[in-house]
Amino acid sequence: MKSYRKELWFEVPTRRAFINITQEVNACLRESGIKEGLGLVNAMHITASVFINDDESGLHQDYERWLEHLAPHEPVSQYKHNRTGEDNADAHLKRQIMGREVVVAITEGRLDLGAWERIFYGEFDGRRKKRVLVKIIGE
Repeated sequence: MKSYRKELWFEVPTRRAFINITQEVNACLRESGIKEGLGLVNAMHITASVFINDDESGLHQDYERWLEHLAPHEPVSQYKHNRTGEDNADAHLKRQIMGREVVVAITEGRLDLGAWERIFYGEFDGRRKKRVLVKIIGE
């Protein structure tokens, strides 16, 4: 069995964003040479996520509105976590909702995604460098 590991780095200039990283993960898969196996893609920061869904701008706007409704950024004083001097408690909650990672099957050298499925990096407390781990195992 072969193993491949790579870190993808992102520095989002805004507080929140959804970035389609499917091409970057596909590039990792090609680089790995693995044809059959599993790929793990996970955010390595507690205020970011990785998830799979449709790459449709209306859906992304719906996510933004829904997440802000569930865990509004302001007032920052509503969160005990922010008493430490932080202002990102909402980002921790949004990450919990959207998830830390995805695992994708690899078949015949391709990510085994559904027709409309894409892999996204979700940023909820941007404006600094963060990384995503891509770990691929298989033959």
